[in-house]
Amino acid sequence: MTKVCILGATGSIGRQALEVCREMGYSVEGVTANSDYEGLAAICKEYKPRFAAIADRDKSEKFKDLVQGTVTFCGSEGLLECIRKSNADITVNGIVGSAGILPTIESMKISKRVALANKESLVAAGKLIMKTAVERGVELIPVDSEHSAIFQCLEGNRNNEIDEIYLTASGGPFREFSSEQLKGVTREMALEHPNWVMGSKITIDSATMMNKGLEVIEARWLFDVDYRKIKVLVHPQSIVHSMVGFQDGSIIAQLGAPDMRVPIQYSLTYPKRMCNNFRKLDIYKLGELNFQAPDMKIFRCLGLAYEAGMEGNSMPCVMNAANEEAVRAFLSGYITFTDIPVIIEKVMDMHNPVEADSIEMILEQDRLARRRTHKIIKEDLN
Repeated sequence: MTKVCILGATGSIGRQALEVCREMGYSVEGVTANSDYEGLAAICKEYKPRFAAIADRDKSEKFKDLVQGTVTFCGSEGLLECIRKSNADITVNGIVGSAGILPTIESMKISKRVALANKESLVAAGKLIMKTAVERGVELIPVDSEHSAIFQCLEGNRNNEIDEIYLTASGGPFREFSSEQLKGVTREMALEHPNWVMGSKITIDSATMMNKGLEVIEARWLFDVDYRKIKVLVHPQSIVHSMVGFQDGSIIAQLGAPDMRVPIQYSLTYPKRMCNNFRKLDIYKLGELNFQAPDMKIFRCLGLAYEAGMEGNSMPCVMNAANEEAVRAFLSGYITFTDIPVIIEKVMDMHNPVEADSIEMILEQDRLARRRTHKIIKEDLN
């Protein structure tokens, strides 16, 4: 039986990965969460993993009191120990943010395959992650619907020259807003995504289109493609999950219902496609499929991500850290929606890129960027 460890099990990706494991009959060996100890305890009761970890040490005793028959760990080191002890065939990394970088690296030491939903691992440490995957012979399979689509479009085409990769984006709830209208966006408005149910941080990133910017950097590393060949298309229906254009003029697309369980399942069962009871796309009811270029002047975060990626070295790491802190400040009510790209750009302007060749260097640049972001929020915007 295939053994799976799910990191970020109480989040959107984690819970859907659990559903897929149940559907496929896979054994859940390990689960982790940040602070939702009650949710993690309920998962332990239902799926009976051998190991579980709660990253928030303050919740560890409450968690242990609710769990029976599962070996528990706590803290960031406990999370890594859970990965090691689980010794899973596949590790699903559904952790949100830069907190997922170290777990990705640790997972590659243990598992034959890492199903990666943590964008920040490749955004902040893409060179190091890809180098480690090659050295250890680990399959790094993308979970994001867009990157899964590209991965599938490239099957049987690995030796053919790619002309362009088209990353599709729903455009979020504000795709038709003007710069003036964006100034009035509230927290509640930004958390209402039209097509997908996701965590709050990713939902805000979708609203600013930073999520697509992170995916551009992720695609560069996953598919070894120059940034000039990676294009973003706003596709409101979220049916075409991405496309690949080849030098002969052919474009291959992957379509499906907007259901994350499908790409999650493919990351676990690859190269096989397995039957499931998930929602299927009714091709006869599609109607129109629309595509348009994003306005990077209005959605400045997307442009900043391209700039950071092309600058390279530690700049994507710094951009990502600044974004995480800016989004956290917006969700807490300290800044406005349109302050987010302003803060990120200021932090990027302050940064002198260095080579991101070790995890220690990457984490140090991450910490420095967060301190600068906090200072800007405190001194420049208040």
